This record gives sequence, C-alpha cells and structure tokens, in this order.
Amino acid sequence: MPKIHPTAHQGYSEAAQTYAQGRPDYPPEILPWLTDTLSITANKNAVDLGAGTGKFTKLLAQTGANIIAIEPVEAMRAQLTLSLPDVQTLPGTADAIPLDTASADAVLCAQSFHWFATEAVLQEIHRVLKPSGKLGLIWNVRDESVDWVVAITEIITPYEGSAPRFYKGDWRIPFNGRYFTPLEQTNFTYEHVGTPQQVILDRCLSVSFIAALPDDEKTIIANKLQTLIASHPALRQKDTISLPHRTEAYWCSRTAYPKESK
Repeated sequence: MPKIHPTAHQGYSEAAQTYAQGRPDYPPEILPWLTDTLSITANKNAVDLGAGTGKFTKLLAQTGANIIAIEPVEAMRAQLTLSLPDVQTLPGTADAIPLDTASADAVLCAQSFHWFATEAVLQEIHRVLKPSGKLGLIWNVRDESVDWVVAITEIITPYEGSAPRFYKGDWRIPFNGRYFTPLEQTNFTYEHVGTPQQVILDRCLSVSFIAALPDDEKTIIANKLQTLIASHPALRQKDTISLPHRTEAYWCSRTAYPKESK
C-alpha cells in the first residue's frame, strides 16, 4: 500500500477515539447538496475517500446510495466500523483506490483531500469514476470572526510543521483542467455544540499534528486550552458552548480522458 503522510498516520492512529468524540458533524443542508448537485441517490455508488471515523459517511449514507468508505489508518477504520457496521469499509489510499475502473458515480473527500492533493490522485479518482461521475470536496472551517476561536488557532498553529493544511490552498494546485471541470463552491454554516471538553479540547487534540506530538507537548497545549476556557467570558463556567464553523463544499465533474493540461 502506498505510504500516507507520516503525520496523518501517527496522529490519527493515536487519536482515533478522540477524533470520533471531538470532531464536529456536518450541517444537514449538505444532504440536498449531495442529492441534487452531485446526483447521489438510491442505486448510485458513492465513495467516501479518506473516510476517517465515519463522521461524513454517516451523512452520506442518508442519500440511500451504496456507500464504500476507504480509509488507510487502521484505528480510524475500527472506529468507523464500530459506528457504521453496515457500511462497506476498505483499506486503501487515494493514489491506489481498491475499486474497479468506472465503478463509482461519485467520490467524496470530507476533511481529507488536502492530505493527498496531487495530479496522480486526481487521475486515480478519474479512473474509478463513471463518465458522468462527480467529485465532491468538503471542509469544516472554524469561524475566526470570533475572538476565542482565533485564540484556539493561535495556540495550535505553531505546531503544524509540514502537515498539509486546507487554509494554505495548496490542494487547489492539481486542478489544471485535465481530469475535472472547474471547481464550484457552496458555503454552509454550522455550530459545533457540546461541552468545552468535546468542542475545544477533544477537537484540538484530535488534530493530526497535535496528536503526533510527545505527551509532554500535548499536555502544554491542553493546559493552554484549559486556561482559555477558564478565563474567556464567553467560555468560563459554561457547561455547553457553541463553536461556529463555515462548511465549504466544492464539486466538479469528470472530464473526457485524456485532456490536455492548461
């Protein structure tokens, strides 16, 4: 099996349960986007690529389509199977998808594409899609118009190292027009509601590059987050908090192959 990014492999292997507990779900408004824009309906084959613990798979399954979840990290697959035992779940990577050519109607990458954003991956996704197939990319993004959300980012960002990040935009580079039509974007809003432990601590400690750190450094980060929770007027002494998100959803269609790069 081709290698995955070492930070993703180590971090997600160690933090799979924390990921399942702390990561936000997705806004329900994405469901009609899946069915109407991406044409994912009953009797269609939809692939959740880099499915993680199944956070997005659960929503995708509501379309009634036949779902195949592909996830390279064993600990993440175990969490997915535990929560969604009826979903077909396979080991595999984005550059070696374990599916037949022209077997999928849609491929979805939720919170994952930035980890494997290469032209070779787009070629592989192109291979498994049917001629009319579509690719969807989804990310939950913290709303940094809120000051305490900015404070969270300031605590964790210094540790990101070489880990690919959505906000940097490098994931767009492979879209040169050869394998897919230009990306189209839709935004949704979402509130991650829960205890401070779930919404801030578990969420941040499940970030790949944080989870991959030595325990003493993770303790330092956790203490900084606890201090923020205890001191900020919007957070202190609150049993339940709401972390605002913007969910960015992108889609494109498979082009005829081959097509010259622009």
